[in-house]
Amino acid sequence: MKERGFTLIELLIVVVIIGLLAIIAIPKVANTKEKAYVAQMKSDLKNLATAEEAFFYDSTYYTTNLVALNNFRSSTGVTLSVLEATPGGWSAQAVHSQTARQCVLYQGNAAPVAPATAEGKITCT
Repeated sequence: MKERGFTLIELLIVVVIIGLLAIIAIPKVANTKEKAYVAQMKSDLKNLATAEEAFFYDSTYYTTNLVALNNFRSSTGVTLSVLEATPGGWSAQAVHSQTARQCVLYQGNAAPVAPATAEGKITCT
């Protein structure tokens, strides 16, 4: 009676195919994670812009103090810094602990932060 099963060659071919698929998939996953970190920083900067405007309407000036912005919290891993806050504008930077990229935003007459070139547009490097 003949035994049924896979030969060693068949199993090795399957392992090689799975390895090739993993080699193709890993960079795509890493790129997806990078995009997610950038999206998280952009989202936090948009939320900061909303919080700064709400603070301005209550106080008639912008603030560098994130605690003063009612219940504003950045996402996990994201560090926000309000670099400048004047009565006429503000600028901020977001960095994520898992990537070297950063995003910046400025509003009003605050000095533009490199690489930002347009007021109110979030720019990432």
